[in-house]
Amino acid sequence: MKILAAFGRYIILMGKVFSRPEKWSIYYRRVISEMDQLGVGSIPLTAIISVFIGAVITIQMAITLESPFIPQFMIGYATKETMILEFSSTVIAIILAGKVGSNIASEIGTMRITEQIDALEIMGVNSAAYLILPKIIATMIFFPFLAAFSMIVGMFGGFLVARMGVMIPNDYIDGLLYYFDSYEITYSLVKMTVFAFLITSISGYYGYYTKGNSLEVGKASTTAVVVSSIMIMIFNLLLTQLMR
Repeated sequence: MKILAAFGRYIILMGKVFSRPEKWSIYYRRVISEMDQLGVGSIPLTAIISVFIGAVITIQMAITLESPFIPQFMIGYATKETMILEFSSTVIAIILAGKVGSNIASEIGTMRITEQIDALEIMGVNSAAYLILPKIIATMIFFPFLAAFSMIVGMFGGFLVARMGVMIPNDYIDGLLYYFDSYEITYSLVKMTVFAFLITSISGYYGYYTKGNSLEVGKASTTAVVVSSIMIMIFNLLLTQLMR
């Protein structure tokens, strides 16, 4: 029953979030600001994780596919497919749920316990839309770019370890160029867009309904990250069944 009640409150909150804004110009400025804070601010973390994971995947594939009957270029091909289909969307989304999701939940939760949200409501502002909608729009626009960036950096990480002697670099590049399906990119970016909505809306929900003191803000942030990660895995399964 608690899950149903929480889901009902979430749907009601999303109804408030997507109601007609008072002034589009204000929301436009907030969206740009949120893209900078939530999106651009996540580029270094995405780059560091992607380059090392791409390197590790290449090493693992080189060990696993070490056979005279398997051409060496398959290592590069397997690295490319792994980065595009799963890592650069699903895994990066889970990492962003920890960074961006906790940030959103703690920011809005702090505004709730310090009564800033109540002040917005008294002034006649739709606080749910004002606080959450720009974040949703910003992440749904920018996170797919992070996914594409992760693909490129991850494959570059694999190339770096190939140059270190794991395999012949030209074979690795041949694997990257072998059989490219543009639908795989579309599939990954669509997943990332859905994940961006889940992360932002769920984190916004837990922050918006925070009660109590600063300790509750920390609990709300933790719960937001956990629930967002679970929903990412569930929707990853559903989208894979629908789109593949």
